[in-house]
Amino acid sequence: MAKRGGKRGAFRRGFGGGRSDRGPRGRRRGRRDEEEKWVPVTKLGRLVKIREITSLEVQIIDQLIGPSLKDEVMKITPVKKQTCAGQRTRFKAFVVVGDGKGHVGLGVKCSKEVATAIRGAIILAKLSVIPVRRGYWGNKIGKPHMPCKVTGKCGSVSIRMVPAPRGAGIVAARVPKKVLQFAGIEDVFTFSRGSTKTLGNFVKATFECLLKGYGFLTPDFWKETHFTRSPFQEYSDLLGKLAKTLLLEEAATVDV
Repeated sequence: MAKRGGKRGAFRRGFGGGRSDRGPRGRRRGRRDEEEKWVPVTKLGRLVKIREITSLEVQIIDQLIGPSLKDEVMKITPVKKQTCAGQRTRFKAFVVVGDGKGHVGLGVKCSKEVATAIRGAIILAKLSVIPVRRGYWGNKIGKPHMPCKVTGKCGSVSIRMVPAPRGAGIVAARVPKKVLQFAGIEDVFTFSRGSTKTLGNFVKATFECLLKGYGFLTPDFWKETHFTRSPFQEYSDLLGKLAKTLLLEEAATVDV
């Protein structure tokens, strides 16, 4: 009996080496329960767990910022891709995280299931947490707010933030207002233009606007830079002891 898919020019069963749009076949894996105890797998994670580094695994963000870090799903939208077998539908989630004290992050994830997309977006948002520059404009009176004018752009959407006096509140649309609340800004004027109905571009433009706060140096940042040693160099002895401890624990487990 002749073998299938012979030499070049012979008849074969489609293209792509037998792979379908569903990917390689295999046994389905069940959902794993999330472990409450965190076991770090990197040197940086071990140093953070023993509190030698207090300033990126996702759990590092949770341990440093603590329970004040909150998240909110901004939007879940279905996206489609045309394949030879028809349309493939997936779900895209936009998630914003922040503690209301000068830290905010944005995560975007696409997956076949809504729950998986939200979970992945939360992880990416925590990994992309940035410090929000808050200060004063003209006079150092009251609480810090937006210190300067900044502009962010994504696609056709552009947004400009202007410092506002105390008590003005957040003068913005629903999407940037939620991001600014998570960032901890209380008084700011905003001006936006473009297709602001596209929520994904709108929230990305707002995030870029906050990111640009540290894009330039003002006189209060004109200080001499003091270089420090890498955490891996500073805590090399401690990391060696931790590695020996882990090896002894594994050996004891194998013996049992």
